Amino acid sequence: MEQIQIALKKNGQLIDLQTAETENIEGGEPIYYGNSEDALEVLRHSTAHLMAQAMQELFPGTKFFVGPVVEGGFYYDMRINGDFSDKNLRQVEKKMQQIAKKKTPIERYEISKAEALEKFKNDDLKLEVMKRIPDETVSIYKQGDFEDLCRGPHLPHQGLIKAFKLQRVAGAYLGGDSDREMLTRIYGTAFADKESLKKHLDMLKEAEKRDHRKLGNEMDLWFFDEKVGPGLPIWLPKGATLRANLEKLLFKAHLVREYEPVKGPEILKSDMWKISGHYQNYKENMYFTTIEDDNNAEYGIKPMNCLSHVKIFDHKVRSYKELPLKFFEFGTVHRHEKSGVLHGLLRVREFTQDDAHIFCMPSQIEEQVIEVLDFVDKIMKTFGFDYEMEISTKPDKAIGDDKIWEIATVSLRNALNNLGKDYGEDEGGGAFYGPKIDIKITDAIGRKWQCGTIQVDFNLPERFDIHYVDENNEKQRPVMLHRAILGSFERFTAILTEHYAGEFPVFIAPIKAIIVPISENNVEYCKKLQKELLFDDIKTEVYDSNDSLNKRIRNAEKQRVPYVIIVGVEEMTNNSLAIRDRRRKEKYDIPRDEFITKIKEENEVRL
Repeated sequence: MEQIQIALKKNGQLIDLQTAETENIEGGEPIYYGNSEDALEVLRHSTAHLMAQAMQELFPGTKFFVGPVVEGGFYYDMRINGDFSDKNLRQVEKKMQQIAKKKTPIERYEISKAEALEKFKNDDLKLEVMKRIPDETVSIYKQGDFEDLCRGPHLPHQGLIKAFKLQRVAGAYLGGDSDREMLTRIYGTAFADKESLKKHLDMLKEAEKRDHRKLGNEMDLWFFDEKVGPGLPIWLPKGATLRANLEKLLFKAHLVREYEPVKGPEILKSDMWKISGHYQNYKENMYFTTIEDDNNAEYGIKPMNCLSHVKIFDHKVRSYKELPLKFFEFGTVHRHEKSGVLHGLLRVREFTQDDAHIFCMPSQIEEQVIEVLDFVDKIMKTFGFDYEMEISTKPDKAIGDDKIWEIATVSLRNALNNLGKDYGEDEGGGAFYGPKIDIKITDAIGRKWQCGTIQVDFNLPERFDIHYVDENNEKQRPVMLHRAILGSFERFTAILTEHYAGEFPVFIAPIKAIIVPISENNVEYCKKLQKELLFDDIKTEVYDSNDSLNKRIRNAEKQRVPYVIIVGVEEMTNNSLAIRDRRRKEKYDIPRDEFITKIKEENEVRL
């Protein structure tokens, strides 16, 4: 296929060809039409405008707010005259196809903000957009009779838009403010070719089947209740067991790597958050209260665990011989997330991090990061995830001087380079207190998920003035590494549920097997087997209801447990078990003791 350049990338910024030519921009990386991340951003941005143009023709009087590119596609928020639902999407797609065939050029021009305010004075949504633009000059993209405020970039012409799909209609508050009017949001996606579009849509169908919210309900794992509060999961017995299995596995893995378990309070005085910088930089994401018997002092519920770990380090004099000192905590935190972004267990307001902080000397940073990356590799391979890593550098909103940031960033690069790991870079994507490595995993159906992170922090040790004593009996400042591998148990559980489609491997499955007695005469034998397995930390259930045997077996298989064990007179006589192996999709008979040895081995995974 002929390479068609559609944009330019320079200093991490995408620029459309018209802008590059008008402003005589030289150098940079050419972006060609295709399915690369950068090319799709340009293509999807242009497809969003094509959709808006089709809406304007089909539904005159429609007014448009914003239409950004998002992960996996795009959306546009608008106010539509009359009723509009998913039933109208095919009509809009046909109009988009008609318009695209004309190959109309997409043109960009600039005007002053004052001119734009005059131009769009009768369009309240455009005026809302301009409130969010700090510049005194605005750019407008025009295609045929349609134009809109936009930063771009866009394709050279609409003829390059060939493979797209409008997916669904939703409501969205203006500017995300629940006190404002509800606009109509149309979601869509686009690819450079129809084959890639079909592959993506097939993946979405499979993802719908695997949705952890659906499976969590079907398998009685967890639920949410609006009366309790949005974003606050309630774990049912099987879900709590699944989570406990994960925690137990990870707890032991930390101990063998010489981490020490600690536990900090969930609420700390606001003075602590002011010293750390969270109060100034993260306050809008935190919950605060005052305590009357402490002179109405303000307290903040922790959104992260690091401050308690700093205080644990500082509660006594530390020697250089103790370093690296590694603390870990499965710490529950609370963050104020807007209702619109809450999504099952993937985005909640209360969650528990597999959090750890490593206090070390600057000379130990690289070796400690390498050790963490080895830990990451073991965990990801155990769960069957491919993964990639990305370094995020200093953001605009940050604390600490450039020299400190450079030292930290170089240490992360060196660790990855010494391990021979490929990695990307997210310019400006670091935490406000230090650069980081983000770990992104790929699940069984090809979706990427952000999970763990490793962050170098020179700032908190300085802000809290913590020290260790070196070999010359002089005070020195330690370096603090923030580290989470799963990210949070909630999010990782959701990802695992969808990755395995609810068919968890034995070592984390909440119920390892369901035992089905053929008749009442076999129930006592089955319950003895259940108790014997429980002593080896293998939790099972016995299905001995009054339902028919076939129904009990069907119900057992619906639970997606690794094994269904059927026991009758023949099995009791022969000291054997009839097994239905879900993961291998096999049926077989096996001596009782041999099966117990087999399931014990499968349950004894070590990280």
